[in-house]
Amino acid sequence: MARLFGTDGVRGLANGDLTAELALDLSVSAAHILAEAGTFEGHRPVAVVGRDTRISGQFLEAAVVAGLASAGVDVFLLGELPTPGVAWLTGELGADLGVMLSASHNAMPDNGIKFFARGGNKLDDAVEDTIEDRLTEVWARPTGAGVGRVSVDESLVETYVAHVVNSLERPVSLDGIKVVVDCANGAGFQAAPAAFEAQGADVHRIHAQPDGININDNCGSTHMETLQRAVVSRGADLGLAHDGDADRCLAVDAEGRLVDGDAIMVILALAMQEAGELASNTLVATVMSNLGLKLAMADAGIRLLETKVGDRYVLEELDGQELSLGGEQSGHIIFRDHATTGDGILTGLQLAAEMARTGKTLTELVTVMTVYPQVLVNVPGVDQHGLEGDTAIADAVRAAEAQLGDTGRVLLRPSGTEPLVRVTVEGEDADEVKRLADLLADAVKSAA
Repeated sequence: MARLFGTDGVRGLANGDLTAELALDLSVSAAHILAEAGTFEGHRPVAVVGRDTRISGQFLEAAVVAGLASAGVDVFLLGELPTPGVAWLTGELGADLGVMLSASHNAMPDNGIKFFARGGNKLDDAVEDTIEDRLTEVWARPTGAGVGRVSVDESLVETYVAHVVNSLERPVSLDGIKVVVDCANGAGFQAAPAAFEAQGADVHRIHAQPDGININDNCGSTHMETLQRAVVSRGADLGLAHDGDADRCLAVDAEGRLVDGDAIMVILALAMQEAGELASNTLVATVMSNLGLKLAMADAGIRLLETKVGDRYVLEELDGQELSLGGEQSGHIIFRDHATTGDGILTGLQLAAEMARTGKTLTELVTVMTVYPQVLVNVPGVDQHGLEGDTAIADAVRAAEAQLGDTGRVLLRPSGTEPLVRVTVEGEDADEVKRLADLLADAVKSAA
């Protein structure tokens, strides 16, 4: 059977792949593995549970709560809250585990379950495997006063917003900065605008009226066109886009140009280096980051460490070497001193604060990085695990790499969140990059 956990929890079609029964069973297993439910006499484990704005989150939340409470875990329901808020509150409230119901940037019909261990940390592969392996185990069930209690405290969104604002190491007013925030009709629809308003920014919010169905629907960090138009039409200084659970942040400058996670990381890494806040003078990024990021870091004398795709792998590297900043091109950026996961709202605040501190526009700040042409082709309907050992694909990759030379690269990888293979090609010539990406995608399809 295929592994349930992907790069970011268990994700699938809600009420199709991801059923209420599976959510309940996962929660019972997680309660025993993460919270050691039933292990100690008199021990009452505690969990916090949040969700994004998908309508399916309601029945999945009910299933998760039922599973946790039936295992003897007391549950605090947080309501609609960004993923980083759930992670932070898991640690802040001393909970034994946290649960976030979200499929992040995926379309509304999907949903997902993300677990956090004590302290708000994402799980490593071994712990996920243990939870999955023990799904069918028969557990001792508490009765009477031993079952879990369920409480609701949606006011904690304000606590999270205060944490994000207080996380600015060098506080600065955003008075006079006009920002458009695209909330993706998702979990950040309250917290994101509130954080910027607290710092004095002139905020215009778009896609901030979730109805349970419109999350990520032609909006947010996967559909930037509306934000780009809004920034230009309103004469804003900055546009920020989040995904459905607000752990991502992408930006738009005053002229409507996209500023991705790589460029944001370069700007913030240089700012932290200058302030003496960049631990070990090192940035952590994934293998998907643009060649321009690598060259910008080399020019600044900043060491760059690369990981597999997935912000939890970035976090593992940050934790292992006690580093302070890392992230992904997609906009998952982790400030390790303040968060245990990517935090889109904190990222956006830091970027706006750097504009205020320097007096520079985002257009001026982003000139420190030259973006090399990069093409990503998603190939659905293929055997994700058949890439290794396929000689035809290996030959096609070698031929593409030979044509690109030292100023380009090729990356093929199975998606950890969707049933497809991602083909990435990068180089100096945009036309050549596109042609090679299409050739490689055809090779992957032929090998299916």
